[in-house]
Amino acid sequence: MKKILFVCDGSNFSNGAFEFLKMMHENAPISVTGIFFTPVDFQQLVSISYIPVAEPYVKLKEKEKIMVEESRELFVKKCASSGITHSTILENQEWNGDLFARETRFADIVLMSGELFCAELSNYQPNVFMQEALRKAECPVILVPEHFKALDRIVIAYDGKKESMFALKQFCYLFAQFSELPAEFVYVKDEENEIIPDQESLKEYARLHFSSLGVAKLHFDARKHFSAWTDDKKNSLLVAGAFSRAGVSNLLKTSFAEKVVHDHNIPVFIAHNS
Repeated sequence: MKKILFVCDGSNFSNGAFEFLKMMHENAPISVTGIFFTPVDFQQLVSISYIPVAEPYVKLKEKEKIMVEESRELFVKKCASSGITHSTILENQEWNGDLFARETRFADIVLMSGELFCAELSNYQPNVFMQEALRKAECPVILVPEHFKALDRIVIAYDGKKESMFALKQFCYLFAQFSELPAEFVYVKDEENEIIPDQESLKEYARLHFSSLGVAKLHFDARKHFSAWTDDKKNSLLVAGAFSRAGVSNLLKTSFAEKVVHDHNIPVFIAHNS
């Protein structure tokens, strides 16, 4: 049985992430812990003018606590109606990076919205708050768009480097139940030749984990066009790669993964290699 963390800030309950959670539970029983928080300390927001405050600080804080509790109650209700073993974190209603890191250390997967996470503070995804959560996470994270309903294909972004293979291995270990889904390995580079690094070794490994697979090279600039390429793959999941604590910006800010997350096309699986 896998332990899953379901992360929600304020009233931003992610129906998409919960649909993904239900899909996982239908394949195999899971245990899920909900983490619900106010994104940042509002006193800090007031002092640095992130948002306008038109009511006293105490009332604003109380309003946020109510929203967090409503999201928590919705989570408990939906888990109970779906027969999912669940619990919630009650230690702290404000964002606590150390608490989050500790919980991910003893979890298999984090599920969070690729659209709604701290959206009131910054609606451009991946925003700085999402990147902070990814830096703190000590297990793989799946960013789920709100329109998610089903999964019928796995897309693996392969670049010949150890990070992409690490992410693939983590995915295979955690989601062996998806081995019957078609797997599409894509190597993206804007050049004319058809060379894919270590292609035969990749196929040898992949055949052990997927019953149906294809390997293809896409000849375009991934940062500009990969997200558009996924437009007709709405029921797919992208295995994007791996990052370290220092490397999340390299994965999300300088690669195609940022645009895929921003466009909310498909769920994105991101591994953590340290």
